[in-house]
Amino acid sequence: MRDVKPFLARLVSLASALALTIQPVAAQAVLRDAETEALFRDMSAPIIAAAGLDPKNVDIILLNDGTINAFVAGGQAIYIHSGLIGAADNVGEVQGVIAHELGHITGGHVISDAGSKPATGITLLSLLLGAAAAAAGATEAGMAVFMGGQQAALGKYLAFSRSQESSADAAGAQYLSKAGISGRGSIDFFKKLQSQEFRYGFKRDADAEFYSTHPMTSDRLTTLQDTYEHDPAWGKPADPALQARFLRVKAKLYGYLAEPQSTLTAYPEYLTDSPARYARAYAFHKEAFLDKALGETDALLAQTPNDPYALELKGQILLESGRPRDALDPLRRATQLSGNAPLIATTFGHALLATEDHANYPEAEKVLKNAVARDRENPFAWYQLGVVYEAQGDTARARLASAEQQLMELNLTEAVRSAEAAEAALPKGSPDWLRAQDIAMSARAMIERRGKKK
Repeated sequence: MRDVKPFLARLVSLASALALTIQPVAAQAVLRDAETEALFRDMSAPIIAAAGLDPKNVDIILLNDGTINAFVAGGQAIYIHSGLIGAADNVGEVQGVIAHELGHITGGHVISDAGSKPATGITLLSLLLGAAAAAAGATEAGMAVFMGGQQAALGKYLAFSRSQESSADAAGAQYLSKAGISGRGSIDFFKKLQSQEFRYGFKRDADAEFYSTHPMTSDRLTTLQDTYEHDPAWGKPADPALQARFLRVKAKLYGYLAEPQSTLTAYPEYLTDSPARYARAYAFHKEAFLDKALGETDALLAQTPNDPYALELKGQILLESGRPRDALDPLRRATQLSGNAPLIATTFGHALLATEDHANYPEAEKVLKNAVARDRENPFAWYQLGVVYEAQGDTARARLASAEQQLMELNLTEAVRSAEAAEAALPKGSPDWLRAQDIAMSARAMIERRGKKK
């Protein structure tokens, strides 16, 4: 499990999972994990296909945000908050959210002129602040923000949002049905949202445009319940293999993000199933109890010796505990058993370099080049590859790898410098030389666009 930041900047959630507020989403960390991403691919593929899209072209991205939310922001990417995974009890609930978000993608539902343009002339910031105040219960304060035209702008925007949400609900139900997946999980999730409404005191008020125009969960739940109960897949149980994988991923995420004591309370040592051992391994590792952390991973491997993700975790613990040589065998096996999963291969490459044994560098180069070839959006892999090139005296390609990393992390000035240095040293007309030109031009264009927005 890894944080990648910054990755997003100034996205605005349409509150497609929590249809109660409009919230700006700024520079959240993206959480990347090979097992989690494999689960997302497998659990979403039939729904994506049912939506008429290519599963290879749709990304499910996990954000480190404890709130219960998911959203789309243009393109074919669905962003899911870590809080949503924590709140879900079964894989069907998350599949229901994914189906709903696919409805937004196929419907072209992002903040577009149809919804946001009437508000932008009055300032979107005031609209957002007023909505947040109203949603928090400070109705009078929220309405005060809208004085002088703000309230009318909010009504126009939320009426547009309401139409989007209803359309996404209907499309999501259609996609789940076509994929042969029960909507029971979707209903369960909406009931969780409904309980949140009751907890925080949300209710309809005919005199408040915020409440009368924004779709409330109770209405959506009633409509969806009727739709799903008449679907042939309603009584179909969830895939037990997917459910088992979901529980592992949920426990892994909890162990990675929560304080160790909270993890040990949620997953006490008398629990010996795979999710509990996963969570405790992270908790013990964070507390630097190496023997206990390895005890949990070894217990996992005693049950399933060829589990690539348990091997990855053991290797990661050894690597981060200052034992890179001991990490090589589990990470090499994890890389092979996972089919050279790029994230696992990157950790393996890191371990090879961390041994500081130059005899391991050729293998590290091979592993890392394969990783970036399959997943170019991996800044840490590019950084490690640059280290390999520099150690081998290939300064030009080291600069090119740095430019790739810097462009992804939006360090644009540094990306231009690195790309220009690489271009000057690489053979003219070679693929790497052309790539260095592309990076420099892309970074300059992004810098220019930034300047025009100021």
